[in-house]
Amino acid sequence: QVQLAESGGGSVQPGGSLKLTCVASGDTHSFNSMAWFRQAPGKQREGVAAIYSSGTATYADSVKGRFTISQNNAKNTVFLHMDNLKVEDTAVYYCAAAALQLPPGATPIRIPPNWPYWGQGTQVTVSS
Repeated sequence: QVQLAESGGGSVQPGGSLKLTCVASGDTHSFNSMAWFRQAPGKQREGVAAIYSSGTATYADSVKGRFTISQNNAKNTVFLHMDNLKVEDTAVYYCAAAALQLPPGATPIRIPPNWPYWGQGTQVTVSS
């Protein structure tokens, strides 16, 4: 069993910044990768950023250069630092975890599918 808890969401003006945090508990040996997804009203869920056991990361094209994903040393906590936020970033942001099998040295170009563990989500609203 793995539990994920997100925090750090809120309301911000365009151009502002937010930092999201996700803390994993339970059997933290059940995963080796963590990620952030988001879902806006009337839209499909989309992958935002993922970080793997190698320490490398994958980002959606829409957030490259603005968002940064990172982990603590124990790899039970993942962060998403969001800079230069835009109105279109408004969504519920979800933390996810998975045990991925990647070739040595490989970094996925796109956010992988099939994440079995999910948090409850935290709302991010960007408006003027």
